[in-house]
Amino acid sequence: MKYIHAKKEGFILINALVFGVIVVIIVSAFVSWGASVLRNQRQLAAREQAFQIAEAGIDYYRWHLAHAQSDYTDGTANPGPYVHDFTDKDGNVIGQFTLTITPPPIGSTVVKIQSKGTVVAYPTVSRTIAVSLAIPSLAKYAVAANDVMRFGAGTEVFGPIHSNEGIRFDGVAHNLVTSAKDKYIDPDAPGSYRFGVYTQDSPVDPAPPAAVPNRPDVFMAGRQFPVPAVDFTGITANLSQLKTLAQADGRYYGPSGNQGYHIVLKSNDTFDLYRVTSLTSSSKCKDTQNQTGWGMWSIQNQTLIGNYANPTNGIIFLDDHVWVDGTINSARITIAVGRFPDSSSTWRHIIVNNDIVYTNYDGTDALALIAQGDVTVGLQSADDLRIDAALVAQNGRVGRFYYGSGNSACGTNANRAVLTLYGMIASNNRYGFAYTDGTGYDIRNIIYDSNLLYSPPPSFPLTSDQYITVSWDEVE
Repeated sequence: MKYIHAKKEGFILINALVFGVIVVIIVSAFVSWGASVLRNQRQLAAREQAFQIAEAGIDYYRWHLAHAQSDYTDGTANPGPYVHDFTDKDGNVIGQFTLTITPPPIGSTVVKIQSKGTVVAYPTVSRTIAVSLAIPSLAKYAVAANDVMRFGAGTEVFGPIHSNEGIRFDGVAHNLVTSAKDKYIDPDAPGSYRFGVYTQDSPVDPAPPAAVPNRPDVFMAGRQFPVPAVDFTGITANLSQLKTLAQADGRYYGPSGNQGYHIVLKSNDTFDLYRVTSLTSSSKCKDTQNQTGWGMWSIQNQTLIGNYANPTNGIIFLDDHVWVDGTINSARITIAVGRFPDSSSTWRHIIVNNDIVYTNYDGTDALALIAQGDVTVGLQSADDLRIDAALVAQNGRVGRFYYGSGNSACGTNANRAVLTLYGMIASNNRYGFAYTDGTGYDIRNIIYDSNLLYSPPPSFPLTSDQYITVSWDEVE
């Protein structure tokens, strides 16, 4: 009996030891798991903290650019990266953000910022955010005007359209059409108010205060009115600045002493400059509509001045009228004309009678034609005319004068076939390349170059002085 009792006691002891070991293993596993969870939670918290610190770096530099718009060296005038401590509410350093700033290329407003956030408690943990900030240019529209506009049948526009007055649109708009007016009296159909944006394409829009009908056949992306107006007066200061920049590090040409200049752009980063000595004329071809600045604006004779390299800063300024045509390849150029002090009697104009063509349509090529007066197409213009450029008429209008059927003495050049614009138009006065009698360019294709919005040609007018976020991405 005693032997059996001892055997049972030994058996119980063994079981106790086994279960004790199992308990220890389980408890150890739970402790290890708990420690691992706690460690992972702390690392996750550190990663989130690093992310918040990286975002703080982006916010800091956005603030910095708001106060120093063109400072891309963090106020140091030295190359980066730029390291900043990040403190808690008690002033204790808990991390750092490291900034790498990529300034915009010539003609662009896009600033690239990379911010890496780290945490003192976990130095191996980091998060990196990359953003692109930019200031939108005047080229946020395919067509912008400070006057009423009329787009007739046969007009097709691929891009946003805006007027500070009203718009009659009878063609096809592939993007949003907006007006600063809720209603206006159309000078082509006087008598009653029309919607700020309306169409006469059948079925004709009713007059306000009727409900605005849905017309996706005309306004494929819709229409909106009223909206804030576009500031055209700011372009004056911009022209004066362009002259200063051209004189400092660009190409500046004073009065020609004759009819003006002719620039022929070349794909080898040069341009030929001519002095225009005479224009075509005819005693029979007359201004039958009393248009300000009317003329045939076509070259008869010219003399070569020379061939010149495109300027380093991309800015060419001329104190005279200028005719422009040719081809660019991987070039970003702004051609501006004006005479100061500003007076309507001495406004300078830009004329395009022959093709201006890009080689690349990915944003590599960019051309702006900015006139103090008009950007116009003359009588002897190409029948199939292509203009790859942003066209800006500060005080005048972008368009073509009337050489119409009622003025048949102007010849067959009064009627042209196709005008294709790849870029944008900003016109202070009423824009137009065709007239209601069917003269001018029969087909007008306006294709918006969206690359111009944040990467316009050098010193192109902007619509704001504030940077906005173009892209945001976590890269690490």
